[in-house]
Amino acid sequence: MGRNKEFKKIDEQVDILINKGLTIENKEYAKEVLFRENYFFLNGYRHLLIKSETDKTYIKGATFEELYSIFLFDRSFRNILFKNILIIENNIKSIMSYELSLKYGYREKDYLNYRNFSNNPNKYRQVVDVVKKIKRQVKSNASSHSATMHYVNNYGYIPLWVLVKVLSFGLIGEFYAILKDDDKDKIADIYNLDSNTLSNYLVLLSNYRNICAHEDIVFENKTQRMIEDTKYHRLLNIPVTNGEYIYGKGDVFALIIIMKAMLKEEEFKNLSLEIERNLKNLELNLSTIKIEKVLDRMGFPVNWMSLMEYN
Repeated sequence: MGRNKEFKKIDEQVDILINKGLTIENKEYAKEVLFRENYFFLNGYRHLLIKSETDKTYIKGATFEELYSIFLFDRSFRNILFKNILIIENNIKSIMSYELSLKYGYREKDYLNYRNFSNNPNKYRQVVDVVKKIKRQVKSNASSHSATMHYVNNYGYIPLWVLVKVLSFGLIGEFYAILKDDDKDKIADIYNLDSNTLSNYLVLLSNYRNICAHEDIVFENKTQRMIEDTKYHRLLNIPVTNGEYIYGKGDVFALIIIMKAMLKEEEFKNLSLEIERNLKNLELNLSTIKIEKVLDRMGFPVNWMSLMEYN
């Protein structure tokens, strides 16, 4: 059992940072930031500025402003990612509801009929589980959401194109995974992906959506789930170690590759330019480390902007 973490006043928090080697010239400014932003949250951004994971003191010259700049960079970066994930979420919901309504009908008893889903015996339990989850959402949201309430009250059913509005992104990914192969392929073809790749992408997008929504640290996030090698890994000449690309597999750059596949060209261009502006702004505020160290931590190759130019 570790020692209890005791409450520390703002003055004490400033002293802790100074004792760890962080340069704080304006204590009043530091106190105001810590009061508004939370020491625990800000301290989560120290990794780029400490000597090592064993020697957790700050590198010589590292400043409070530098630490706070990394925090603010991640906040902006997270907001950029979040709004683009929401675009993809809306797109996939729209495409799935259209294709499935077209094929199976628009009443719950039609589109949630078990015969419409994978008949693979290994997926039987998964199909039952996901359909039950969706039916629970129908029940719980019918009376609390204006769009679903309107359809229930006026027509006695909720069309799929309305229901998807109240289904979580995670559940949409599960819903896609239980579709018949030809339905999965038809939806994946729209993105020029195979169905297994799209299924994997939806899980990762949902995970990152949750990270962004809960304001967790995102720029250096690493995932257990990897994406497959893509042509972009090769085109960007990403280095390989032990037979594995070092960037764009289980890091936030993998998310950028997913977005490259799933956003429209203009949307991806806007995303890239916003991230680049954000990185340049951070670079101006770094004094003891170089921006390349930040990019490496993110899993971004230095030539990542070239991704914008590839088809």
